[in-house]
Amino acid sequence: MTTRLRLLSFVAGAFIAATTHLAFAAGDGFDLSPDQKDRVRAEKNQKAIEAVSKNFKFVSDGKLTIGLHPSNPPLSTYASDATTVVGFDVDLAQLVADSLGRELVLVPVAWADWPLGLESGKFDAVISNVTVTEQRKEKFDFSTYRKDELGYYVKADSAIKAIKEPKDIAGLKVITDAGTNQEKILLAWDKENVAKGLKAIEVQYYDDDAVKYLAIESGRADAVFSVNATQAYKAAVNGKTKLVGTVSGGWPITAEVAVTTRKGSGVADGVTTALNAVIADGKYKKVLDRWNLGSEAIDKATTNPPGLPKS
Repeated sequence: MTTRLRLLSFVAGAFIAATTHLAFAAGDGFDLSPDQKDRVRAEKNQKAIEAVSKNFKFVSDGKLTIGLHPSNPPLSTYASDATTVVGFDVDLAQLVADSLGRELVLVPVAWADWPLGLESGKFDAVISNVTVTEQRKEKFDFSTYRKDELGYYVKADSAIKAIKEPKDIAGLKVITDAGTNQEKILLAWDKENVAKGLKAIEVQYYDDDAVKYLAIESGRADAVFSVNATQAYKAAVNGKTKLVGTVSGGWPITAEVAVTTRKGSGVADGVTTALNAVIADGKYKKVLDRWNLGSEAIDKATTNPPGLPKS
């Protein structure tokens, strides 16, 4: 039977969290300054503009208002001035705004509040790591821009070289996040292994992100299975962990993250056209690489593709 551990360490957590925050603030190769001098910009795209319905009413004339949830780098976070929002989501929003010939306006919003904010017309679109699902498609339109990937990360000098399939985790101590897709996938893999006579995993849960990585560094855990984007950033910043495998967030089917707009509002096709143009000219890849997310690139943006099925 899978062993579940819930470990808390407030003293260690506070110390490691503080040092981690300083590392992120410093950037350590990533630009977290408020001016963002290296931000990639796009040209005005007439085809994208014409693909937006003439009936669509933007929140403000000449502007593209984007809702996003500043959480963790590299997706979105506050810059060194603790006010300006920066990150991959912001850079992508800038490319879309440039393509539509509009000034970008960002509106920070709590994750739980973005659906209501979008439906009520507070934003023109949301760019905040929203995965396409069939349930969400009942209320929203989607323009895909990134793979929804989960990653297995281990200590930088770990003997574990690759985790690609269920048998690769047999007998390991794996950290994951309670109540998430990654937990569901991890437990499904473990169940498959046990049915085949392989050794069960030991699942660990941590309330403090910093303590989670302390467990990896100290050897109390073998791997972390969580959102690839945030783990890729941390690995690049501190060099203490490495990626050994990725899994789609919708395993066993592929999941993608998308720009989210109001259902039937008529703006999604314009956004998709803009995204495909920056994919084709290489600006999209430059933005991904700027935040160490090259592994999550897609070849083509799509409007309203099949989403994760209703549970």
